[in-house]
Amino acid sequence: MTINTTLPDLNRFPSETPANTAIAPNADRIQLPLVKDPERLAARLKEIPPEPGVYLMRDKSDRIMYIGKSRKLRSRVRSYFRQAQKLSDRIAMMVRQVTEIEFIVTDTESEALALEANLIKQHQPYFNVLLKDDKKYPYVCVTWSEDYPRIFITRNRRIGKEKDKFYGPYTDSGLLRNILRLSKRIFALKQRPQPLFKDRPCLNYDMGRCPGVCQKLITPEEYRKTVQKVAMVFQGRSQELIEILTEQMHKSAEEMNFESAARIRDQIAGLRSLNANQKVSLPDDTVSRDAIALAANEQHACIQLFQIRAGQLVGRLGFVADAHAEPGAILQRVLEEHYQTADDVEIPTEILVQHELPQAEMLAEVLSDRKGRKVTIVAPQRATKAELIEMVERNAEYELQRTQKLSDRNTQAMEDLAAIVDLPDLPRRIEGYDISHIQGSNAVASQVVFIDGLPAKQYYRHYKIKNPTVTAGHSDDFASLAEVIRRRFRKYAEDPQLPRVGNPDWPDLVMIDGGKGQLSSVVAQLQEMNLLDELRVVSLAKQREEIFLPGESQPIETEAEQPGVQLLRRLRDEAHRFAVTFHRQQRSDKLKRSRLDEIPGLGYHRQKQLLAHFRSIDYIRQASLEQLAQAPGIGPHLAQEIYNYFHPA
Repeated sequence: MTINTTLPDLNRFPSETPANTAIAPNADRIQLPLVKDPERLAARLKEIPPEPGVYLMRDKSDRIMYIGKSRKLRSRVRSYFRQAQKLSDRIAMMVRQVTEIEFIVTDTESEALALEANLIKQHQPYFNVLLKDDKKYPYVCVTWSEDYPRIFITRNRRIGKEKDKFYGPYTDSGLLRNILRLSKRIFALKQRPQPLFKDRPCLNYDMGRCPGVCQKLITPEEYRKTVQKVAMVFQGRSQELIEILTEQMHKSAEEMNFESAARIRDQIAGLRSLNANQKVSLPDDTVSRDAIALAANEQHACIQLFQIRAGQLVGRLGFVADAHAEPGAILQRVLEEHYQTADDVEIPTEILVQHELPQAEMLAEVLSDRKGRKVTIVAPQRATKAELIEMVERNAEYELQRTQKLSDRNTQAMEDLAAIVDLPDLPRRIEGYDISHIQGSNAVASQVVFIDGLPAKQYYRHYKIKNPTVTAGHSDDFASLAEVIRRRFRKYAEDPQLPRVGNPDWPDLVMIDGGKGQLSSVVAQLQEMNLLDELRVVSLAKQREEIFLPGESQPIETEAEQPGVQLLRRLRDEAHRFAVTFHRQQRSDKLKRSRLDEIPGLGYHRQKQLLAHFRSIDYIRQASLEQLAQAPGIGPHLAQEIYNYFHPA
């Protein structure tokens, strides 16, 4: 079975289920939980095959509560319903609500592991261990999708293309930046995001610090070889890289190529200095190993993963999760997600864990198959390895203290905001909306989302305003906001049965950037959709930071420095930034395309390809006829039209 990136739509009614997913009869009516319907439970369990795959637990509202995997589906699912089976309080509560079980059979355990991870990311089930997208941890991105890959630090793992590779998240951003800076000094890499000159390389090329990527003085194949060496540093394979370079240095010396040998010698010295002072005292420094431990309180679990290669600590990664699951289950989830995106050569031969994993044997077999060597997962109890786990746990404790301080501040802000706008509970999900345009041209809107007081950028959305009356020279922010709110909540107006309470997509509070006029237009739209009674909405005016409620002529009396007001201001500022950024992008694209629109035969799609290839109108103007013809989607005839346009006779 091949796991596709496009996942099956599992938020469907049972009648729409594909043939390989079994559903019990009469599933279109509200059913009792399976534990209260022994006959249906027994029949359902018999239908589940003893093969590897993924199972999904649904409640009476047809929502997915839990997604799991197993090498033997039948045995694993049965274990939840055995009276003698000791379940945690949280899982026992889940089992009491299960009304339906679905399954997807895979060919191998490895496919089950990958499919489970993808489905969890897509559906975010409440009872699964969900790793938080903690923005304080940076990643290193290598853009393998480009001919000349870039290497940069980012806190957003969701950007980029499928071939791009992310390493991390790293807990020490200062050390990470130092490693990247030294890597650019050790190896000749592209130093600038944009060329300094149009027709010649900059001083970095003359100094030997850049191979002249901007003028294509190095082929993509050769440059990628250099980037692969740098990637080995972030894969924890510095010692392996040193051995490869040492062999190349000796070979260059034997061939009397002393200049090349000296350059490689300097690279080796730089790599050794990079790994200096990172020694970890272990009796066997030839074994590559990872050590993972966590520290948890009632709310959060902070996980630390130490990567040790040849006795050296080469990476310290951090993860954050809700602390509602057993420690072993949390560690298992972290390891599965981490190794799913890692290259096979990055998998160590030994993994030290703080707690026993619930499915350690299955994970070890999958990793062994990928690596081509036996991978062991051990929970050490004594000696040096246990001391290493204690060191990892101490670091996790420090991260937990930092996380808890931030959480306490956010909780205080949400409590204050709930009191200000009279909410029954803390506003876990808050959405903010803003409009951006220049006198009506290129009008766009933004939707930003804060969850537990922190930006959740994976849920941000852009909107292009479709209202035909909003044109250059004529703006209408009121109508634009009403349009965006209508598009955002249309599915709830069309289907009143869609759940609100407990639905992670349903906001506890909506904030509109503006005053009474903007709020009134949104309120009128929600009334028309019969959603005003279910949705709490406020507006925040820019001048005096005043908060308005629907139907109130005067703003709420607040202080500008109140934690709740500051939270709304952060949300408003983020919505404004996101809207303005998108508007500038739209305006820039339109200005670029406006000149290209005049070229016969050059449609919108080919304009995008041309701009993606040459980056700017100036470079297209300077390109030769041969260079234009080599661009994607541009043949000789169209290249001649473009060249003639910029070089009229």
